[in-house]
Amino acid sequence: MEQAFNPHTASGRGDDLQRGLRPRHVIMMALGGAIGAGLFRGSDSSIGTAGPGVIFTYLIGGIILLFVMQGLAQMAIRQPGARTFRDLVSPALGPFLGHVIGWLYWLDWVLVMAAETATAAGFLSFWLPQVPLWLLALIVSVVMTLINIFQVRIYGETEYWLAGVKIVVLALFVICGAVLLFTGFGGHPGPGFRHLTDQGGLFPNGWNGFLASFLVVMFSFGGTEMIGVTLGETQQPERTILRAARGVIVRILLFYVLPILMIVSLVPWNQFGHGESPFVTVFQAIGVPYVPHIMNFVMLTAVLSATNSGMYAASRMLYNQALRGQAPRWFAHLSQRGVPVRALLVSTVFLYVGVVIAFFAKGQTFNYLMTIPGYSVVLVWIILAAAYLKSVPGHPGLRVGAWVAIIVLALIFIGVVWTTPLWGTVCVAVVLVLIILGWFAAKPSQS
Repeated sequence: MEQAFNPHTASGRGDDLQRGLRPRHVIMMALGGAIGAGLFRGSDSSIGTAGPGVIFTYLIGGIILLFVMQGLAQMAIRQPGARTFRDLVSPALGPFLGHVIGWLYWLDWVLVMAAETATAAGFLSFWLPQVPLWLLALIVSVVMTLINIFQVRIYGETEYWLAGVKIVVLALFVICGAVLLFTGFGGHPGPGFRHLTDQGGLFPNGWNGFLASFLVVMFSFGGTEMIGVTLGETQQPERTILRAARGVIVRILLFYVLPILMIVSLVPWNQFGHGESPFVTVFQAIGVPYVPHIMNFVMLTAVLSATNSGMYAASRMLYNQALRGQAPRWFAHLSQRGVPVRALLVSTVFLYVGVVIAFFAKGQTFNYLMTIPGYSVVLVWIILAAAYLKSVPGHPGLRVGAWVAIIVLALIFIGVVWTTPLWGTVCVAVVLVLIILGWFAAKPSQS
């Protein structure tokens, strides 16, 4: 059995995480973690890979996410003392899988932070071309770290407003896109939905393209389950998590499926896949003035929001690993404001890894860094669905949904392995081996 949690000795100071997150913070955090570079920039890759049929990739991913989130909410209701979803997994599937999901999720977010920070530096360089990229990345890293060092409520407020910018822009994009589909733009008549099939059909690249697009899509959706990391700092976590889970499919439709539908309907799919944000491509095609500046600002807020969420998730997961004896106890220290500062600062080291990779990857930082998170999101969701099936009786509809999620996620995983470059799969395999070896190195007492 893992080391028992004792709130009076957890940090060495007799205090615990503070419940400073309000329901509106948590709802926005779920959106903030999921709507980042994966949507605004990564969707270019998914559209270029799958064609117009990528709409169904996002829809399938959203339905699976709904099943996983419903299970997560039910487990949170039954275990009100849990601090992260890692504490929901261990009682159901054993401490070993709790260890695996904890470290896998931590690694997921530190790599996402690296990717998002390097991307943010690139957006800032659009306005400040004379400033070195490493200096811009350093500024972003320091600012995001300072925000997270203060009380968790400050982090929650920051995330609330950063996520709000993205949501407003996406809503306006969908509304304007729907109008332009039938009224036309730039002297051209409205294309309607003919672009969905006039360039080789819905799936011009066949099944390989469809399956390959799941890596980017699953990476993009990753972050919604992060509300399961807020259990120890959320006011009324049982009600808040359930509310967030119930609205997940609506948010996926509004902020992913509909924007992507507008994009591939307004502009032929084969004009994407060249590394530019599809939102910029669409806005330029319809003649919106000052497009580069507008979208650069929007995408900057998006990646800052995702970085902010990632820093929170990584630090809390590492803190919880330390509480359970799966990481050095040194990481279980809390500041006077109830923030796991040591776990936070160690996690931010990976922000600078992103800067180094950005220097050598020549603009391909996002593609290089998203492979492991893409895999890990699928694995984390499978483990969460399995934990729900093992721990929560009844709810036949939800149980069927959980089984469907596991089966489809397993098929997606196989498809991703089949279509991902070998080096990416090897990196994931090495990471899993290291995590497993870490379990034996920790030598937890067995039940």
